[in-house]
Amino acid sequence: MCVKKMGEEAEIDRLPIDLLAHIFVLITSFTDLAQARSVCKKWKQGVKQSLARRETLSFAGWRMDDDSTARLVRHAYNLKELDISRSRWGCQISDNGLCQISLAKCVSNLTSISLWGMTGITDKGVVQLISRANSLQHLNIGGTFITDESLFAIANNCPHLKTIVLWSCRHVTESGLLVLVNKCRKLESINVWGTRVPVDCFLGLLTISPALQIKSRLMLDVGSASLWPVV
Repeated sequence: MCVKKMGEEAEIDRLPIDLLAHIFVLITSFTDLAQARSVCKKWKQGVKQSLARRETLSFAGWRMDDDSTARLVRHAYNLKELDISRSRWGCQISDNGLCQISLAKCVSNLTSISLWGMTGITDKGVVQLISRANSLQHLNIGGTFITDESLFAIANNCPHLKTIVLWSCRHVTESGLLVLVNKCRKLESINVWGTRVPVDCFLGLLTISPALQIKSRLMLDVGSASLWPVV
């Protein structure tokens, strides 16, 4: 049995910070990371470096608040995908949190953002975040109360957008969708299931972008312009 002598460095303390950071990248629990961060200065630095290496962060299912979420995102310099969707026990992020997150350096490099089911956010927070997410390709804001104001911001700031989920966004209108599809010329798919947009609007969207896939309670057959119910 190996006994540590007085003043001798523990085996785990001999690990270089780079290796510690690699280990911490494998930890998915933010609670565990917070505990590891409080062990010592070396571990704190290791956790910080591990966040900087992450390309994906998902807070779905975690009890996160505005400040803690924004703090983690700020350290994730190489982040590409951000998921702060709400689940049964999950995030309670407000517009204030989205505004804080929008200041993070990684936001301009994000290719995917999910705000699904975040009923505590409004156009104010979404517009602030989207205004800096110029590399965005995939966006899920379904189940929120956003309006055309958010769609206008997306249209003006996300030229690379390929897919957007607006599931049950009952406050978006035909005007917002037309501007979105007209300006986001790379848009391939749009989910408008549960919205209150009239069917005629979908035909208008296809006039602008014939190859657009429209996922709705009614599916459009572009060839014959007929409507088929989704089963």
